[in-house]
Amino acid sequence: MRSPVRRRAGGALVVGALLAGSLAGCGVLPPMPDPVPADIVPSAPADLSPAAGGDALSPDGFDAVERMAVRIRNVGCEELSTGSGFAVDEHTLITNKHVVADSKDLEVSTYDGHDITVGATSTAGLADLAVVRTTDPLPSFPELADADPEPGDPVTVVGYPAGGELTVTEGEVMGTTRDPLNANLGEVLLTNAPVEPGSSGSAALDAKGRVIGVVYAKTADDNSLLVPLSTLQDMLADDTAFTPAKGC
Repeated sequence: MRSPVRRRAGGALVVGALLAGSLAGCGVLPPMPDPVPADIVPSAPADLSPAAGGDALSPDGFDAVERMAVRIRNVGCEELSTGSGFAVDEHTLITNKHVVADSKDLEVSTYDGHDITVGATSTAGLADLAVVRTTDPLPSFPELADADPEPGDPVTVVGYPAGGELTVTEGEVMGTTRDPLNANLGEVLLTNAPVEPGSSGSAALDAKGRVIGVVYAKTADDNSLLVPLSTLQDMLADDTAFTPAKGC
């Protein structure tokens, strides 16, 4: 008789303001969160420009945001986890390393429920980042910003908390802080845009809808942590930054 599969939410990692030694340099996935309240609905960000490779925005500014985000279900070696990701070109997704870790199978779907066939997956050694190549074309992808944001700049996070419906949350960049989970990474962005388990791998966008970072964790006081755009760009340009992901 097979034992039941354990489940976890591969969402935003939670870190305290003062970290215990067991968390230094290692992200521990949280347990499955409570069910998402039924009264939570996506909020439409204002003034987002059309995503590169996508159609123009509808009047409410929401369609292009929906098209660029994906839901990721990691059917793992021992358990199931969920996370988010976003396209950077027609066949490339960005997400977190911990979202795709220990995977037997990755199931990727778009905002309208269309399944995307996954090819190769690579993970970074330095930051909590992963690159997923797809054989199916992705419906839309955003532009990257020209530079990292400044404190006070607005930020919009687009993802699938708890593996549920696509949600858009807003806040602002609070500044930078030393990465509490990856000691060698250096400075990361701190924002007050709300994220939850399942938000990991979400794109963080500026007021023009351009990517400024990648959500990878939340703090104990409910702030969100982002891998900065500059780090993402540097690693994508480095042929040695990513290596094939290990499965079961």
